Amino acid sequence: MSIALHQQRRNPRGIKPVKNGTVPRLRNGDHLTIPEFERRFEATPELKFAELIEGIAVLSPRISNLHSGAHGLVYALLKNYAWATPSTAATLCASLRLDGQNEYQPDAMLRIKAGSLVGRTVAPDGLLDGSPEFLAEIAVSRASYDLHEKKEVYQRCHVQEYLVWQVMDAQIHWFALEDGQYLQLKSQADGVVRSRVFPGLWLDLRGMLAGDEQKVLRTLDKGIKSASHRAFVKELKS
Repeated sequence: MSIALHQQRRNPRGIKPVKNGTVPRLRNGDHLTIPEFERRFEATPELKFAELIEGIAVLSPRISNLHSGAHGLVYALLKNYAWATPSTAATLCASLRLDGQNEYQPDAMLRIKAGSLVGRTVAPDGLLDGSPEFLAEIAVSRASYDLHEKKEVYQRCHVQEYLVWQVMDAQIHWFALEDGQYLQLKSQADGVVRSRVFPGLWLDLRGMLAGDEQKVLRTLDKGIKSASHRAFVKELKS
């Protein structure tokens, strides 16, 4: 399940203050449009974590230590990659409007932020509109909506790569969009999965599941020093 820290706190859309009681509070299971979801979110100031999934408001539960640790590692990897790759950005739980029924706060995101390859826009209120190239979610188990409703939405909205880490099941899935459908990327003999959309983004899934952060970081460093990454950086600068 996504851990969603709303970084645009408070009043990202510039909504004018209203008198108490004039705007309903956001509640789990509300069926809403994005504008109404955001309006009710602002009217519930103690709320920090919420998403709109296929028009239904989902308020996230408390976050376990296991979930938090996996989240931190994935974000650190994407951030290190972004530092080494001009015109890219890694974000943590940033709000993302995908379409009229879905506004998420994915656990981690990697996107192209400048140049001819940019595929989405930053709205006047600072939120992202459109589909980033790479998203990651930390799920409790295979039963989580991250592997069902959200996966279907990400596929429909053409998110090119999607990683899901099931912390309780000790499994990591990395999906890549191919002919409009998600196919799971397979690790090579060394246990490493290599991104198709971000050359040099190499993740050692065995090391991640084993908690061997140093091994995971060494693998990423090899990817960043690869010829494919150098070529990608040149393309981004062109």
